[in-house]
Amino acid sequence: MALKVVSYILPFVLAALAGCNKQTAPVQAKQDSGPLSVRMTDVKAREINRVVETTGTLFPFEEAVISAEIDGKAEEVKFDLGDIVEKGQVLVRINDEEQRLQVQQSEAQLRQSMERLGLKTETERVRDIRETPDVRKARADLTEAEQRFKRTQQLVDQNIGAKSELDQASSRYQAAQAAYDSTVNQTRNLIQEVERFRANMEIQRKRLRDTTVKAPFRALVKERQVSLGQFVRTNTPLFVLVKTDPIRLRIEIPERMAPWIKINQIVDVSLEAFEGRKFVGKIWRISPTVDQSKRTFVAEALIDNKAGELKPGSYARAHVPTSKNEKIIVVPQRAVYYVLGSNKAFVVKDGIIDARDVKLGDRVGQDVEILEGLAEGERVATTQMVKLDTGTKVILAVDAPKKGQKTE
Repeated sequence: MALKVVSYILPFVLAALAGCNKQTAPVQAKQDSGPLSVRMTDVKAREINRVVETTGTLFPFEEAVISAEIDGKAEEVKFDLGDIVEKGQVLVRINDEEQRLQVQQSEAQLRQSMERLGLKTETERVRDIRETPDVRKARADLTEAEQRFKRTQQLVDQNIGAKSELDQASSRYQAAQAAYDSTVNQTRNLIQEVERFRANMEIQRKRLRDTTVKAPFRALVKERQVSLGQFVRTNTPLFVLVKTDPIRLRIEIPERMAPWIKINQIVDVSLEAFEGRKFVGKIWRISPTVDQSKRTFVAEALIDNKAGELKPGSYARAHVPTSKNEKIIVVPQRAVYYVLGSNKAFVVKDGIIDARDVKLGDRVGQDVEILEGLAEGERVATTQMVKLDTGTKVILAVDAPKKGQKTE
């Protein structure tokens, strides 16, 4: 049995020994495949009319939180979410019983004081304090006392009247003078009291009017925050109203473009919800300051929205043509390769690649503006970008041999 096992193993051992004695053939070096075949284009200069392209958000033209100005129970709520309300329409009615009673009380106090001054209507004012009833009576008493005093004085001077009567007349005259002065002061105070009662009455009437809450402008109901029968207090929010025609588009513009943006410039606006449609607005507000963190400033455009299609909060793209004309350097977008956080272009000179970092500006159709890194007239590669780097040898694709060269 052992002999049989050895006979099986022996052929494998001999084969292994033979393999060890055989020398390994050297690996043939990889042959250089030659320059890469690439397509190229020229760096060109173009005259363009600058266009500002940015994004923004739609805002209502007006938004107001309508709050209660008085305490009371909501007895009537007339509108709800999405309803259109006209200016002056009643939104909420609050119980007004207490306010009506307070108005009646104020009116009664005012009438009582006005009667003492001889006034007949609420708008009538005292023009001459001497014409008020109390002052006229006091002046009449003063005049009578003065005349009696003068007559008594004459009688005493003629030795006809008694000295005691003169003293009495003098005392009555002085008392009448004091009463007159006091009446004038009291009347002045009464006039001020009437004005105070009148002001208090107007306040009470205003509070009575405040029980009827009206819309301050034509708007849509964004939110209803009050329910029928709810007891509301002063400053309790009742409704949120928004005016969306026109609607505002707020956009952010780079500070370097500030000289290009003017009031009344046309703005073309597009939204994802309305693919293929353009809305037209006009710049109507420009911020006087620049955001230091973003290096942008805010501008607002007004857009007609009579149909109510545009909704506040929506995201929009803005296209603002300007009168700024400039000569710029451009290359096709495919000539720029983004790698490791930078944009690169591959300049071809004498069949050798020079990889350069470039700074991009605006997109102009299928081209892109080059702010830094390239010069007019240079040639750049537009294909094989992933294989290119400084020093790579290339040839124009149309001149490449049919065999032995790499193609696109």
